[in-house]
Amino acid sequence: MKLSPPLERGILERRYKRFLADIRLADGQVVTMHCPNTGAMLGCAEPGSEAWYSDSANPARKYRHTLEVVVAETGRVGVNTARANRLVEEALVDQQLPPFDGCRLVRREASIPDESGRFDFLIEDARQRPCYLEVKSMTLCDRSGRGSFPDAVSERAIKHVAALARRVVEGDRGMLVFCVQHTGVRIATLADDIHPQYGAAVRKAVSQGVEVYAFGCRIEPDEILIDGILPVNLEADQRC
Repeated sequence: MKLSPPLERGILERRYKRFLADIRLADGQVVTMHCPNTGAMLGCAEPGSEAWYSDSANPARKYRHTLEVVVAETGRVGVNTARANRLVEEALVDQQLPPFDGCRLVRREASIPDESGRFDFLIEDARQRPCYLEVKSMTLCDRSGRGSFPDAVSERAIKHVAALARRVVEGDRGMLVFCVQHTGVRIATLADDIHPQYGAAVRKAVSQGVEVYAFGCRIEPDEILIDGILPVNLEADQRC
């Protein structure tokens, strides 16, 4: 994903009201920006952190700037969760995701058969079998390089996992994809200490045949892209 113009740099003053962040620009001015992230942003919302932002150049927007990346102690973090789906779609179309070789993108925002709600993507594998994908943006990382999801309680995420499992029972494929927008993550895990019910739901879904993958990202001021597959460890966190 090319970013043109490249992201600009500032300093994070604070993130608040979920969708707002105050950023100090190079000239000292403090600007309130849109922060497109519904999570807790644990570890990537520390005041004083370097922050990268985009400028829509649209004076009609209430907040014309968007917070995109925070440089945390553990790495660069893509905090714009809306980019996760676009990154995965781009890699799917370009055949850059090894587990999905030979797959064809059918549609975005696919309705869940016989249920309310939508999955992020419907693809078709080489055997022409329907595959439903749900994408989650992983940004939580500890100092050892252990990434985990979620960073806040998410009942919606549990519902998506259960729906994926039901599709597998019906003969389709269900896939949970973690788009790891954190350059410090070396292995993807489940945040049992934050939301144990989600971890339990994922493990149950995997036992029913749901597939889980994690893809790391390269994050630069002029480009963000998926650049490799990461190992996934679904064992329960013994620290909980």
